Amino acid sequence: MHILGIESSCDETAAAVVRDGREVLSNVIASQVDLHARYGGVVPELASRHHIEAVAPVILQALDDAGVSLEKIDGIAVTRGPGLIGSLLVGLAAAKALAFARRIPFAGVNHLEGHIASVFLTDTPPEFPFIALVVSGGHTTIFLVEGFHRFRVLGQTRDDAAGEAFDKAAKILDIGYPGGVVIDRLAKQGNTAAIAFPRAMREGLDFSFSGLKTALLMHVKRRAGAIAPEEMCDLAASYQEAIVDVLVEKTFRAAEQIAVARIVVCGGVAANSRLRERFRRKAELAGVRFTVPPPVLCTDNAAMIAVVGGHCLAEGHRDCLDLNAVSRWPVACP
Repeated sequence: MHILGIESSCDETAAAVVRDGREVLSNVIASQVDLHARYGGVVPELASRHHIEAVAPVILQALDDAGVSLEKIDGIAVTRGPGLIGSLLVGLAAAKALAFARRIPFAGVNHLEGHIASVFLTDTPPEFPFIALVVSGGHTTIFLVEGFHRFRVLGQTRDDAAGEAFDKAAKILDIGYPGGVVIDRLAKQGNTAAIAFPRAMREGLDFSFSGLKTALLMHVKRRAGAIAPEEMCDLAASYQEAIVDVLVEKTFRAAEQIAVARIVVCGGVAANSRLRERFRRKAELAGVRFTVPPPVLCTDNAAMIAVVGGHCLAEGHRDCLDLNAVSRWPVACP
């Protein structure tokens, strides 16, 4: 079965062709990083306009790269939510148009479920059940994943997502956008113990990052904004370590409490090199199987959407052409 996936939940326009839920034939991503960099974050109106311009060329490129024509596509999977409503509507409209024109089924997919499903595109996908940490610009949640569409929330952020904490820190420090990428690069040359940033909510499985951002802001204000280049690396390393510490600690705590020896980390922040290193090291010591997708499948992409959509269609699920986008959509809720 050939599934065409379409993703447009935020600021990447993506399309992919996946065969039989495992083989990625193409995975095209049109980034808007340069467009939004001057504002230090995503501007929703600009994002949706850019999606309109990019969606058709990206879909055609995905089909061309896969060597597959629309006549060979058996179904379409598209991100329905959560995300920026204007951006979501562009991808959803494109999916509906193709489904109607070709008289093929389509399925609306939860973006977070797509991130979790990205691990099934790795060489050695985990068996159910497993613990999944979904960590991105908008989400930081620990799930118990017992099967497709079978999730239980074990812990989640009470305020800001980890990815947002990275982006806001980069804005405070005026070091560029996207913040996570810049901080990851600087941190490789810094001392993780140089500055004692707080680790909030050490007990339990929920997260909080707002206090960490405030601590960074207060540190910069005390220095009157005068941070030397060599100090910036220590600052980035220490701040990043504070985020990584709690992500690793709480995810492994969840695995221990549920007695599951399989951990998955996915979402945009899962591309962070320090996070991947710390999880791998801890997993080896704890005897836990750790799976993380390659960086290209951590960021928003359409291959992961095609995996979930293909599973839905194989089970006989079909969405109607009046399906609407939703900005908020908890995983596993209709």
